[in-house]
Amino acid sequence: MYIDTAHSITAHSATGLGGTALGVTGFSGTAYAEAAGPPQKAGPDYGVGVYRGITEWAAGTPEWLQKLGEAVTEGGILVFVALFVLQWWRARRRDDRALALALLGPVAVAVVYALSEIIKVWLHEERPCRDIPGVTAIAECPEPGDWSFPSNHSVIAAASAMALVVSWRVIGLLAVPLAVLIALSRVYVGVHYLHDVAAGFLLGAVFAPLLMAVLAVPGTRAVSRFRRARGRRGTGIAA
Repeated sequence: MYIDTAHSITAHSATGLGGTALGVTGFSGTAYAEAAGPPQKAGPDYGVGVYRGITEWAAGTPEWLQKLGEAVTEGGILVFVALFVLQWWRARRRDDRALALALLGPVAVAVVYALSEIIKVWLHEERPCRDIPGVTAIAECPEPGDWSFPSNHSVIAAASAMALVVSWRVIGLLAVPLAVLIALSRVYVGVHYLHDVAAGFLLGAVFAPLLMAVLAVPGTRAVSRFRRARGRRGTGIAA
C-alpha cells in the first residue's frame, strides 16, 4: 500500500499495454512528504491489475446485472437494518440475555464502523475509480476525501451478519452470504479495490462479535435491572 504523501512523490508513471501500472507509480527513490496539503497518491500496485480486470469484466456484463449490482451494494445494508429491527421485536419477550444481545448487535456494528472511519482518515487511500486512469466504473465514484481503505459497506455488512450469528444464529448464518455479496459488489461497481473489501470484511467479522462478547454480561445485567424497574411500575419492557 502506498504511503500517504502530501504534495509529491518521486515517481514516474509506468504506462503500456497489457496490465502495467497505468497511472499507479512505482517509487524511483525517496518519497518526500510535507506537512501541508492533501495526499496525492494512495493505492497498492498489486491491487491495480485485479481491480482493472474486474471492472473491465463488469463493464461487459448485461445492463440488468449492473443495475442489480448497484441495488445490492446500497440496498443490502437496509436488509440488515430490517433484520435488526425484527430481531429486537422477537427478543422483547425472551430472556434478558437474548434482549441484551439483540440490542448490542447494532451497537457493535456502529462501533466497528467508527473504527473503520478512523482507519480511512489515517491511511488516506484514494479510490481506484479516481486514481486509476481509463477505468469504467458502474457506480458513480464517491466524492474526493471519501477514502477507499477499508470498505465501510463491507465492514457494516460483515459486522451485521456476525452480530446476527451471535444473537440469532439461524438468520445470521443465512445473512452471511448476503454480507459477502455486498462486499464483492463494491469491487464489481468499481468503487473499491479487492483488498479494501477483504480488510473491511475481516474487520467487521472479527470485532463485532468480540465486542458483543465483552459487553454481553453487563448488557444482560442492565436489561434485567431495567425490566425490574419497569415491572415495579406495573408494566413490562415488552408492553
